Amino acid sequence: NIAILDNAKDETTQIIISKFESSEYFDIERTLNSNKEIEAAFKSGKIKLAVVFQPDFQNELLHSNKAQIQLIADATDPNQATTLVNYATSIIIDYQNDLNGLNKLPYTINTELRMLYNPELKGAYSSVPGVMGMILLLISTMMTSISIVREKELGTMEILLVSPMKPFLVIISKVIPYFVISLINVATILFLSVHILGMPIQGSTILLIAITILYIFCALSLGILISTITDSQLAAMLISLLGLMLPVVMLSGYVFPVANMPIILQVLSNIVPAKWYIIMVKSVMIKGLGINGIWRESLILFGMTIFFIAISLKRFKIRLT
Repeated sequence: NIAILDNAKDETTQIIISKFESSEYFDIERTLNSNKEIEAAFKSGKIKLAVVFQPDFQNELLHSNKAQIQLIADATDPNQATTLVNYATSIIIDYQNDLNGLNKLPYTINTELRMLYNPELKGAYSSVPGVMGMILLLISTMMTSISIVREKELGTMEILLVSPMKPFLVIISKVIPYFVISLINVATILFLSVHILGMPIQGSTILLIAITILYIFCALSLGILISTITDSQLAAMLISLLGLMLPVVMLSGYVFPVANMPIILQVLSNIVPAKWYIIMVKSVMIKGLGINGIWRESLILFGMTIFFIAISLKRFKIRLT
């Protein structure tokens, strides 16, 4: 999805816009009226590229034989930004070649590139959020499920359940150590990313920690759910590791942009918690957005957490009866 800012509104710009619109690579999400609307459009998360035409574009092209188009890309994902810029540049070059085929004097349309949020195209801007999402989900889910299943496998779970300690306290006691370990992992990753990789935290650190805690709770609740449907540590480990590793790597947007996937995979990616967490981390850490920019993703993660807990409690009660 792209945005168009046409400062010229002449025949030539309309032709180029129509070429973007007819391209299989782009959908014009919105038309902007001023430069002030560009950053807000990117922060809304609905566009990944903005095409800006200079004023008097047609007159400059016809009389001085050169004009300029600015391409502004969301570089929070450097690979995707580079791909979008290459596709947009090829469309502009195709139009330029069509013009030069009819005229003796060559026309030149210069493209000015601007990479928003990540001008140096550092890979850390896309890898750090992905690593955070993958490590937290795998460790919290796998270790929680294995620790609870271990009690079932050794036959000590029944002893704990008939003890004066309430069942939910048993579960919480199993969860707390991995919650603390996850927080230590987050602190370590953020320290390394800021002080070694040079990746700044543009938004609120408190908000970043808050959404991380929500994500950890979601991962822990998923681990509890897995422990209720398995009876051996091996099965719990296989489900947690193999069953989550591939979706997190392939469908979360960590390695491949979700927008480039087939529709069926885009739909399936919505059930991967890491996808929503990575979006929130990029929005807060790189774009500097507040809660107004990530409330939708936060509600989705919160809903997933409640769903996992509800199913876990239901299955846990069935086991008790």
